[in-house]
Formats: sequence, structure tokens, C-alpha cells
Amino acid sequence: MRVGVLTGGGDCPGLNAVIRAVVRKGVQEYGYEFTGFRDGWRGPLDGVTVPLDIPAVRGILPRGGTVLGSSRTNPLNEQDGIRRIKDNLAALGVDALVTIGGEDTLGVATRLADAYGVPCVGVPKTIDNDLSGTDYTFGFDTAVGIATEAIDRLHTTAESHMRVLVVEVMGRHSGWIALHSGLAGGANVILIPEHPFDVDQVCAWVTSRFRASYAPIVVVAEGAVPRDGDMVLKDQSLDAFGHVRLSGVGEWLAKQIEKRTGKEARTTVLGHVQRGGTPSAHDRWLATRFGLHAIDCVRDGDFGKMVALQGTDIVRVPMADATAHLKTVPPSLYEEVGVFFG
Repeated sequence: MRVGVLTGGGDCPGLNAVIRAVVRKGVQEYGYEFTGFRDGWRGPLDGVTVPLDIPAVRGILPRGGTVLGSSRTNPLNEQDGIRRIKDNLAALGVDALVTIGGEDTLGVATRLADAYGVPCVGVPKTIDNDLSGTDYTFGFDTAVGIATEAIDRLHTTAESHMRVLVVEVMGRHSGWIALHSGLAGGANVILIPEHPFDVDQVCAWVTSRFRASYAPIVVVAEGAVPRDGDMVLKDQSLDAFGHVRLSGVGEWLAKQIEKRTGKEARTTVLGHVQRGGTPSAHDRWLATRFGLHAIDCVRDGDFGKMVALQGTDIVRVPMADATAHLKTVPPSLYEEVGVFFG
């Protein structure tokens, strides 16, 4: 059997650990051959491949990003996209695809598997931790660690100048990174997309901290929306999956805080720093386990499934279920941490 492997969507710490595990077990245990597809779905669309064998995956475990490259290519929007993929897989002798990605990448894999009979197995990757069917995705732990370290560092400069520091983290529709890093970093306000915020309430919390001679830290997810306003966009352009570019809510909020409280406010946008660098030990562990179980799915011919973490077990769930809706922060969990606001 020849197995294709691709990594789609945004890059993420732990991708290389999955690739390594899939290839190592596939070659050593099952005698499979592998083809690596370049740049996400662009690879099978255009037939662009790289050699993928045991020598190719040596030393990649601690590396961030992906040795295969990635992109936000959507083959469903390409002319004859499905036919081109099926023709290229046949020409290359690829019998199955291991697709490593988030909502968009696995959404395409679901369509290909269910509607067009392309044998796909999914591996959940996203720093946002917003895929249903799995307790955690790899990449999330690293992103939270990076954001928490940044918040820790910002506390000291905020206190030195007695100013408000607004930290904007990633999170388009879900606030998992903001919630976890904000709580771990001792933020005084955490704002998430699932819960529209009241600017006056944010300013009241900020003022309360200054009365206690304390410089407040406000953590805001990029997709957070003011109760009486609209989502702040970087521009109006759309990617291949119809997503607008976010960023700017942190700067907007800092200006509102300055205007309404008279206190100096500054913004730090972490952006792609959260995606980069060495994956944490937990993400390496989780990504490796996902890879080992993904190649077992291929061996069993159990296509249209995604490997997932439930408790401490790796299980298989239908990709259609995993991509049907996003996993967002439940209201009860957000309310639980509210005791630390203000």
C-alpha cells in the first residue's frame, strides 16, 4: 500500500511529530510506502510531492511548522478539483490519504471521503482547540504556553509604568487560548468570542484594579465582539474558505479604555508567534499518538474517520461529526473564571 500525507491550513507545532509517527509505524510495522504532498491540498491538486520515508523524518520531532509545507488551498473551489485529485492519486499509486488539519482541511477530507469515495483519515490539528469530537487538538498546549509566558512578562512592564496592557491572542470563533492563557497568566479581564463584552464593564474592572494600586492585564481573543458593535477586521479580503482576516480588536479596545478611564493603555498582538517554534512536550506526545493511531485506521480500512483524544484514550470518530460544528467555550466555564475579573 502507498499512503499519501498532507498538512493543510495554518502551520502548527506538532505537525512534524504526526508525520514522523505515521511514517515510522507504517514502514516498520506494515511495510507501507509513503508520498508526501506539498503545501496542503495544493499537493494532490497539482501532483506536487516530496519523498517521505524513514530517513526523511529523522530529526523532525522537535521542529515546529511542517516539513511538507501548508496552505489554505480549497480544492472544492478549484476547477475540476475533485477530478484532478483523484487522477493524481491514481497516477501516483496512492491508495489512501492521511490529512492533518483543522476545520477547513478536514472539512474537505470529509467531502472527498463521503461524497467522492477518496479514502481519507483525519488528524485534528489547530491551536484554537475548536474541533468537535476530541478533548484537545495538538498545537493548543504550545500556543497557550507561549501566550502565558508573554502575559507573565507583560505584568512587570505594566506595573513599572502603571498602565493597562491589552494582549490580543488568536481565536476566531472560540476563546480557548484566551481563557487558558488568561487564567494561567493572572489576567484581570478575559474576553472571548462566545461572550460579547460590555466596554463599560471592562473599564469598570480596569478602574477597580488601579484603585488597588495594580496595573491590569486584559486578554482578548481576536474574534471577541463588543456587545454594541461589530467584529473588528484587519481588512475585507477573504481566504479560499471564506474567512475574513481578523486582528485589531486589541488596539480598538485599548483606545476605548484610554478614552473612558483616562488611563494609559498599550496593546500587544501575539499573532503568529503563537503558532511558531518548538512544540511542547505534551503536543509532541499527543501528536505522536495521533499519528500512530491514524496509520492503524489506514491499515483497518476505516476511512472517513478522525482520530481523537477522549479522556486518555485515542478513539476514532466520523470526520463528518468532528467538522459539523465548532467546539466553543461553554458559558459555565467562562463564568467559573469570572471571580478573577476586576
